[in-house]
Amino acid sequence: MGELNAYGIYIPVFLIQAICAYIVFKLVSIFTDSWIDKGWIALPGLFNLCLYIILLMGVHEVFLVFWGI
Repeated sequence: MGELNAYGIYIPVFLIQAICAYIVFKLVSIFTDSWIDKGWIALPGLFNLCLYIILLMGVHEVFLVFWGI
């Protein structure tokens, strides 16, 4: 992966990806919360964890394609 140097502070690229994935997760969870309220999802905690991991993989792929990190 690598790090970014911001004024002498090394920031892991994966941390930036995780923050971006969390922001996307919060936007997507607005729609999926209604599914949880209706009872369409049996294990909401596991569903949210899997959804976040899928979004994190997607954000990682975007970073690889566009920034070549």
